[in-house]
Amino acid sequence: MIRGVRINLFTVTVILVCIGIVMIYSSSSIYSWEKYKDSLYFLKRHLIFLFVGSILTFLVMLVDYRKFREYAKPLLLLSIVLLVLVLVPGIGREVSGARRWFRFKFLSFQPSQLANLAVIVYIADFIARKESAIKQFLRGFLPPICVLGFCALLILAQPDLGTAVSLGVVALIMLFIAGVRTKYILSLVLASLPALYVLIFSVPYRRARILAFINPWLDPKGSGFQIIQSQIALGSGGIFGVGLGHSRQKLFYLPAAHTDFIFSIIGEELGFLGTLGVIFLFIIFIQQGLKIIKNTSDKFGYFLALGLVLMITFKAVINIGVSCGILPTKGLSLPFVSYGGSSFIFDLISVGVLINIARTGEYP
Repeated sequence: MIRGVRINLFTVTVILVCIGIVMIYSSSSIYSWEKYKDSLYFLKRHLIFLFVGSILTFLVMLVDYRKFREYAKPLLLLSIVLLVLVLVPGIGREVSGARRWFRFKFLSFQPSQLANLAVIVYIADFIARKESAIKQFLRGFLPPICVLGFCALLILAQPDLGTAVSLGVVALIMLFIAGVRTKYILSLVLASLPALYVLIFSVPYRRARILAFINPWLDPKGSGFQIIQSQIALGSGGIFGVGLGHSRQKLFYLPAAHTDFIFSIIGEELGFLGTLGVIFLFIIFIQQGLKIIKNTSDKFGYFLALGLVLMITFKAVINIGVSCGILPTKGLSLPFVSYGGSSFIFDLISVGVLINIARTGEYP
């Protein structure tokens, strides 16, 4: 059973990565030629990310995952320092008004992706250490919420509402399953709603996204453009698609075709069957992840696996929902498939940790 789960998880991940390689080239080649005079520009960078991610994944598989507990606090501290530094002008790179990246020649690094992993490791370690006090407000609920809140505020300052919300949802689910009292979590959620309302409707582009989600045709050439073009791409594909490489929407109609909306291009070129295949692969991934969670023998491994599976699942559901127009635009990439740089690398690392837990855990 141990070996079968590891093989299945690894195989599904490899298939999704291969689909991503093909679709990134298909969706970006014309755009990259027009902008950089190199049709392989994004593909070559993605392959570099794949190489780096594969090396790091292999490294985390070599170490017993239980040793990660020793680095939970240092990793969290490092991520907080990087989240602060990325906000400093001249250090963090600003793109379209957002300061989310460090730039290293031809590579960029997004510290919020490290923060996702660091917070999940920290909360898993905290739950394992404070299991007897987890139902108490001061000792079991307040410390991880303070850490989560501080990291979320730094991510919001970039600004990156989608990543902050996804991290918050994953952390709260972990705490709920750990046994934190429901009234504490509900009180926090209710108290956060006014702040969330202000964050969304006080910022013009976020407000425009919500209004476009409700009715994209109110502004078909502005805020509703992406959603409309995404739905046109999905609808044009029919059952079998227009054929690999034959998408029309990637011809400068659909923005971010190789990143946030790559699922739409899959739907256009490979049709309903292609999108169904991708969704089916994610369902298998989640199923194998749940098997790892269910059979992990220690608390730390259980909640670490839970957090990683939740994060990947959440990003996949949001990305697919946004592409289909059933969720407002959030800017989250499709795990293993989208061109995503550091997001892609940390998704691969998460798989390495899950395989590590599956290998090290004691199955009945």
